[in-house]
Amino acid sequence: MDISKILHFLFELGTSFGLKLLSAIVVLIVGIKVSKVIRKWIRKSPKLGEVDPGVRSFSASFAGIVLNILIFLSVAMILGIPTTSFITALASCGVAIGLALQGALSNFAGGLMILIFKPFKVGDYISTPDASGTVTSISIVYTVLTTPDNKVITVPNGTLTNSVVQNASANDTRRVDVAFNVSYDTDDEKVKNILGGVVKANEKIFSDPEPFIRLTKHGDNALEYTVRVWCNASDYWEIYFYLIERAKKEFDSNGITIPYPQMDVHISGEK
Repeated sequence: MDISKILHFLFELGTSFGLKLLSAIVVLIVGIKVSKVIRKWIRKSPKLGEVDPGVRSFSASFAGIVLNILIFLSVAMILGIPTTSFITALASCGVAIGLALQGALSNFAGGLMILIFKPFKVGDYISTPDASGTVTSISIVYTVLTTPDNKVITVPNGTLTNSVVQNASANDTRRVDVAFNVSYDTDDEKVKNILGGVVKANEKIFSDPEPFIRLTKHGDNALEYTVRVWCNASDYWEIYFYLIERAKKEFDSNGITIPYPQMDVHISGEK
């Protein structure tokens, strides 16, 4: 056997495969960078400013997955891997992975449902049986919430679409409900007048709908009065704490006591 021919064959083979390998590496590196640029453009481009942030976040995540698959297929084709058998094997693996990742697919479907029906959007404050916070992003699998104390909560989209979700930001106005307890010997009209004055003193509280101030419960130790007022959604917590703090000051200045839990014990004489 001619050694020179063998060396020549190996050289050509190595050169050919080396060029393919180099091309594959270039495609891989460039593809990954292009994928990052496209995802960043989808998330932050001012040209897409009118698109809902949740849709942009979801689209960026989905585009990243699709682009990575295309890059992977391109690299395989450059290296000479048969694409037909490769795609068939990939499809078979996809079925197996799909069965194993039913929860992830459920979350993906949940993300689509959220984007289509829009029960909430990025920036809304929502509450579920397990979590509450401001929606900061909606990806293809998870929705990320930030709590008022700056904790980050990751909630699967499938869980959100199958749970009761309260959206505190859906409407421009909200009703504030606050209950106050006073002793049984307090005059009814006096309490209502004081609470009415507290309500009228704040300009951010709407006069229409008319504020509700009524005796709503005879408790074990106190009478319970309920105040219900309407305000802008952005002013909800300010009004809530205002009512509690201002009512306490007015009760103190008018001699109205907020009773502690107590029990009356009657002792009868022995027979």
